[in-house]
Amino acid sequence: MNRQLQKFLESTDFIRAVKVAIAAATPVVLFSYLNLFSIGFTIALGALFTFISDIPGNLRHRINGMLASNLIATGSTVLISLATINNWIFYPVLILLVFFLSMIAVYGQRATLVSFSGLLAMSLSFSHSYTGPELFEHAGMMIGGGIFYLCISMLFYYIRPYRYAELQMAECTLLTSRYLKLRGRLWDGNANRDKITEKLLTLQIELNDIHEKLRETLIRNRTKGGSSNQNRRLLIAHIELVEILELAMATSFDHEKLHRTFSKYPYVLNAYQHLAYNLAALLNRLGQSVEKRKKYTSEHHPYKDLESFKKAIARYEEETNASGAPTTEEVLVLTNMFNYVEKQAEKIKVVEYTFTHAVNQKDLKRKDKDLEKLLTPLHYSPIILTQNLSFSSTIFRHSLRLTLTVLVGFLIGSVLPIQNTYWILLTIVVIMRPGYGLTKQRSFHRTIGTLAGGVIAFGVISVVHNSTVLGIFAMTCMVLGFSFTQRNYPIAATFITLYVIFVYGMLAPDIRDVILFRITDTLIGTALAFTANHFLWPSWEFLNLPTFLENSIKATRDYIREISTFYNRKGEVPLSYRLARKHAFIEIGNLMASFQRMTQEPKSRRKQLGQFYAIVVLNHTLLSSAASLGTFIQSRKTTKASDAFNAISRAIIKNLDNAMQLLSEEQQKIPVNTEAREELNLRFTELKKIREKEIRNSNGAYDDNFKSKMEEGQLIIEHLIGLTNLSENIAKAIRDIQNNR
Repeated sequence: MNRQLQKFLESTDFIRAVKVAIAAATPVVLFSYLNLFSIGFTIALGALFTFISDIPGNLRHRINGMLASNLIATGSTVLISLATINNWIFYPVLILLVFFLSMIAVYGQRATLVSFSGLLAMSLSFSHSYTGPELFEHAGMMIGGGIFYLCISMLFYYIRPYRYAELQMAECTLLTSRYLKLRGRLWDGNANRDKITEKLLTLQIELNDIHEKLRETLIRNRTKGGSSNQNRRLLIAHIELVEILELAMATSFDHEKLHRTFSKYPYVLNAYQHLAYNLAALLNRLGQSVEKRKKYTSEHHPYKDLESFKKAIARYEEETNASGAPTTEEVLVLTNMFNYVEKQAEKIKVVEYTFTHAVNQKDLKRKDKDLEKLLTPLHYSPIILTQNLSFSSTIFRHSLRLTLTVLVGFLIGSVLPIQNTYWILLTIVVIMRPGYGLTKQRSFHRTIGTLAGGVIAFGVISVVHNSTVLGIFAMTCMVLGFSFTQRNYPIAATFITLYVIFVYGMLAPDIRDVILFRITDTLIGTALAFTANHFLWPSWEFLNLPTFLENSIKATRDYIREISTFYNRKGEVPLSYRLARKHAFIEIGNLMASFQRMTQEPKSRRKQLGQFYAIVVLNHTLLSSAASLGTFIQSRKTTKASDAFNAISRAIIKNLDNAMQLLSEEQQKIPVNTEAREELNLRFTELKKIREKEIRNSNGAYDDNFKSKMEEGQLIIEHLIGLTNLSENIAKAIRDIQNNR
């Protein structure tokens, strides 16, 4: 419990909440003593709107995002206030403003938060009408509040500039440790491998997201003259952790077959699993030390475990040779397992070294080559906005849906005897998301949080009547509410409701009516948001999932093409290879995230859920197999690529091209090419004959060079067979889905 509390208090969410609490409370308290509460409250609003887009990342982008939030929020308030003068002007302005602010989200996460800031300011502008000079004074104070928050945020940043990156690095290390541990559990004889695979897929989505955040923070923050020692340290660790995950994904084994093969020699697989668990434990301990900022002390010794595994392999070879059983294939499999885990141990030791020793620019040499090109490019061209002005765009449909819902909410608030119409609008803006599943989840959580907050607040207000005490409660609830927004939305909604009611309790005597209106307005806004997402141009995931599937297949195809090219050319790994690998991993994560969203939708919209899940798993396995082949080729001095290898590679790429064509309605009836399959079988036979010829020509001279060639031949053939079967199965699965629609 102490560790969890410390982790919470150190978290970015809590620090952000503290920053906005200071920025909002300071002007309110200061100006209240001067009997100018309204001025302090307006400045606090400016700070709140600026805080929304203050998410970690490149420093320049953070500052630009906060300034944009402040100006757009202020501009939205001024526009609505000016438009209320005339109804003929007001409604067109409201419609265009909500639509435009919603469309800003096409530019990415930070732009989405800037958009939300503007929508929030637009909703709150209905709480009080400003005209003439008063309006521009109000706008000036909002801008001042935003600048005040920006200064506080920068002060916190310069006090601990790398703390966010450290926390993300700790989380990345701990999640990678969990990933390795789960893969270790696959070696249990009675393991539920389907369940473990599902957990691995979910973990990979989280890790992909953290990797992108670390890239954005560490690479973009480097200066032209180099980087600080801490930035270098974190960057080296980040690069190694990405490679550890990719290496883990790249190494797939047929666990059931291996358990059958080594059933009489359990000590072999036990030694391997013990080593895998210890590597995961080492990373876990390292992640905790980074998180707590405590000195790391090593308790695990992977090289000793490696030696134990090596001895287990030697013992197996001796025992099987003594019994006269053929061992060549099995020993090669064990050697491959040893080579994998040895590389993994080396990379984990690099991470360990990075956090226990000083690093310099030479340690980063070669590792940081072309790192900037691995960043996701940021484009703010108006062309992107115009390209999304169609019903094929999820953001466009969401913008139309939100605009119409806000308009209906405003009309309901104007017609019915509702005290605070803007609460309905706030609820709609906060709850509505482009996807149905998240909107449904938020609707439920918002309702539960508001009801719970209302009941608790009613009990507190009935007992406590002191404004100072209520003010302390309000500040505490504000910090906790903003701290839990990303972690636990029901709890966040509860604390935010308490905060709002306590503030009203300090200002208004009829607080019971306020609670009732708050709950009523929230329920109306929730009902409108949920209904609109269900019936107004819904973005059902089963319609979007084929696009994510096509992107994933295309990215994996490009990656396999790069692997084939590299195997032919040898030499240093080119940037195009690294980019293709990155895109393949990102797209498989996007595909898995899309499938997860699909599982949250109504049963009637979860069309062919089981078949799509099978395709998601097939794509993940395909990428793992491709990455395994790529990793093997990178780490070994390989022989010349044969014509048979190139022919099979082209066939695998062709299968994936066919799979993508099958996803389009026009190309559903692509016939199965049996002649191509027969040709492929001949190529596999050719590869096996090459390998058999090498064995015959060896005359029993099993030197290291021969063993290396044997291992290469076996693994290349196995990977090509696996990739071929997987690419054919993906095309077949897509054909079945299309035919069953």
